[in-house]
Amino acid sequence: MTSPEHRPEMSDATQVLQRVFGYDSFRGGQQEIIEHVAAGGDALVLMPTGGGKSLCYQIPALVRDGVGVVVSPLIALMQDQVDALRALGVRAGFLNSTQDLEERRLVEAEFLAGELDLLYLAPERLRVESTLRLLDRGRISLFAIDEAHCVAQWGHDFRPDYLALSALHERWPTVPRIALTATATEATHTEITSRLGLQDARHFVASFDRPNIQYRIVPKDEPKRQLLALLRTEHPGDAGIVYCLSRSSVEKTAEFLVKNGIEALPYHAGLDARTRAENQARFLREDGVVVVATIAFGMGIDKPDVRFVAHLDLPKSVEGYYQETGRAGRDGLPSTAWLAYGLQDVVQQRRMIDTSEGDAAHRRRLADHLDAMLALCETVECRRIRLLDYFGEKSQACGNCDTCLTPPTTWDGTVPAQKLLSTVVRLDRERRGQKFGSGQIIDILLGKKTAKVIQHDHDSLKTFGIGADLGTAEWRAVVRQLLAQGLLTVEGEYNTLVLTEASAEVLGGRREVPMRRDPERAPRAAKSGTSSSRRAAPVDLPEEAVPVFELLRAWRAATAKEQGVPAYVIFHDATLREIATALPTTLAELGGISGVGDNKLAKYGQQVLDALAGDGGEAPVGAGPDPDTLPGAPDGTPGGEG
Repeated sequence: MTSPEHRPEMSDATQVLQRVFGYDSFRGGQQEIIEHVAAGGDALVLMPTGGGKSLCYQIPALVRDGVGVVVSPLIALMQDQVDALRALGVRAGFLNSTQDLEERRLVEAEFLAGELDLLYLAPERLRVESTLRLLDRGRISLFAIDEAHCVAQWGHDFRPDYLALSALHERWPTVPRIALTATATEATHTEITSRLGLQDARHFVASFDRPNIQYRIVPKDEPKRQLLALLRTEHPGDAGIVYCLSRSSVEKTAEFLVKNGIEALPYHAGLDARTRAENQARFLREDGVVVVATIAFGMGIDKPDVRFVAHLDLPKSVEGYYQETGRAGRDGLPSTAWLAYGLQDVVQQRRMIDTSEGDAAHRRRLADHLDAMLALCETVECRRIRLLDYFGEKSQACGNCDTCLTPPTTWDGTVPAQKLLSTVVRLDRERRGQKFGSGQIIDILLGKKTAKVIQHDHDSLKTFGIGADLGTAEWRAVVRQLLAQGLLTVEGEYNTLVLTEASAEVLGGRREVPMRRDPERAPRAAKSGTSSSRRAAPVDLPEEAVPVFELLRAWRAATAKEQGVPAYVIFHDATLREIATALPTTLAELGGISGVGDNKLAKYGQQVLDALAGDGGEAPVGAGPDPDTLPGAPDGTPGGEG
């Protein structure tokens, strides 16, 4: 796109930002990163989801000479990524295993002829010698390694094929590389640097804060019904993701939501590839679809208007939790990260660690990850402070999480802890090594003469009935927090409770046990005029603009369906909101809206104006003025129409 001897200036990048992407200015640290990579420097970029990472390699690829090669593990999403770029007038293509021979040859020919700006590859393609020889014959402007945390072997999403990417620099030493990830602890950051050979690269670490996401963690109490209440009262008609730990739970939860009027689809590795692809496509291309999934779903999801991410089971690590919740609110609009958390989650996760493959060091790492996640769940501090601290970032109370909005209290749980631990001790010593799960121990403390208590003569224990001052739910919270604090653990296939080395300090009165008491929460009232079948008014949108916004969404949905692309490829919600508020009447005014670049103005501008005027609902897709007649249109939009 530029001559080889031309050193790209920042003005080139700014023009591309405005002309192609329709934005007036860069966000956060984008400008410094883009300037560095465009000038030929290597970079490692740690930036949160929704922070604009893709522009950090897309714009340098457009202003540098040659083709930007993007390594991405997201085969199922490459088509949508390429469609989104082509809608902007960028010449983009991909090579992966979903294509037939003819399709691959066409893309290869475009690459060799210099007719592409960006080429997406799955990492396994770079282990095929024919692909390496192909790249040798073309002109490469840069290598972008997306989802770079996949190279970290003890990270939350390790991909073996990523280990081979260190060879890029050895084979093409003069081609700049930019590695990007939305989540990395200091340890993962160090591992990415080492494995990709980026010690001499510039490292850009942005804030991990996502202020538009409201973090909430609630005690489990019929979690599917809690989820349904959340969707009905706060997110009617919204797109969202619900994460479950098991395939069975995914299926049951999706079925439950469908029976209750929510358009929900399952996604897990046990489904056949066609069903997974169809469900993912519907989620990406339709408005208001909820996907219920295992963590196999979602990495790199570009859908900007995911309004909530819900977890019905405890994530295994803070990194995984952050990555998954980060799929909400990529457009910067208010969104919810909601987690239902209970005693069984802790028991199940501890058990999974104990039975996991790998050596003691591996299990210790897993336990450390879980301990950090439990600390986030049990904290009485601002959730965001705790979350950001995990990534080495200091912050202040956010005012937009449950512990800020409804502060919990702490109480001295030392005596209840001693009562419970003493019961575990007595079962072991006085009943010949008997071990039981939490339910039996709580029944003993409450003085319940159940058949099982009587059968084992547990009503004769000295601790029988000494815990009647607390209820069953409170005792379950005590067990949960003792497990979280490492004062109890579980063992065996029946998840029996046993003491740890630290238990003796509590029993001996040498350690206090502070505990969290969750505040009473009244059910949230449904938004005025909403139901499970009617969309809520977009947050902060003026009332008079809501019908216009919905009209624009209907036009966008019809256009996207006809073109066979996701709705957000046409325009993001944030752009439609601005149009609905500003009500432009000319192409020049519409061109001033954020997110309306020259190519989209040429392609959709007149349709939008007709829709606003109330007389363009049936305009053919793609109709509009000649690009050369647009006010201020440049002579050479990169890539043409795409």
